[in-house]
Amino acid sequence: MELSDEMLKEISYVKISSYRTKVMKSLEDDVKIPSKIAEDSEIRQNHISKVLAELKAHEMVECINPEVRKGRLYRHTEKGDEIVKNLNVD
Repeated sequence: MELSDEMLKEISYVKISSYRTKVMKSLEDDVKIPSKIAEDSEIRQNHISKVLAELKAHEMVECINPEVRKGRLYRHTEKGDEIVKNLNVD
């Protein structure tokens, strides 16, 4: 399948940051809270919030319970799933 230029740009956006790449891979096939993402990806939790905000702005991840202050759950959007599947494609 040929990837669109837009999708290639988004994949590149994730790849240029090891933090974004690790967070996206951590969320693969799972819903997690930020502390679990930090633990899995070995990134300090204070960085996770910033990375999640960046990925959310690019519509790659979504928070499924934004009304809570603690224990927010994050997962990939359909776009995010597509990006993770193609992270190893060059």
